[in-house]
Amino acid sequence: METMTVERVIAAPIEEVFSWLTTTTHYTSSPLVLRCRLARRGEGAPYGVGAVRDHLWLIGWFKERITRYDPPYATEYVVERSLPPSRHELGRMTFTAVDGGTRVCWTTRAEIPVPLLGPFLTRRLARPVITRTFGTILKAADRALTRTTAPKGSY
Repeated sequence: METMTVERVIAAPIEEVFSWLTTTTHYTSSPLVLRCRLARRGEGAPYGVGAVRDHLWLIGWFKERITRYDPPYATEYVVERSLPPSRHELGRMTFTAVDGGTRVCWTTRAEIPVPLLGPFLTRRLARPVITRTFGTILKAADRALTRTTAPKGSY
């Protein structure tokens, strides 16, 4: 299994960052994400525990189930099915209020289930693609949440 982590500080309040990043339909703001939909609502919140999400990214299709929902501090999920196939132990986002905004730490633990070559393919192929995709989603969140508009009449 390979652990992959991407971090970013977003200059917005923790509640807004948590809300944006747990509403995965926002992920299509990333050029690497084609479609995201909520297939089943969770307990107590649309993206709460038990929610099922379907994601189509340039790297594949993923059916995920939320296993932890602790607003505005953490959410966790597991990939139940994917194409191409993968083994997945953990998906976690943690949110921490820091000076200037919110630190997001997105971690996943997964591997490509190919005998003998799996660890190599995971490290050399899956790791860079997954971390890049996570990074583009965090960048899209940053753009969406920190967008400023000029006051009327200013140039």
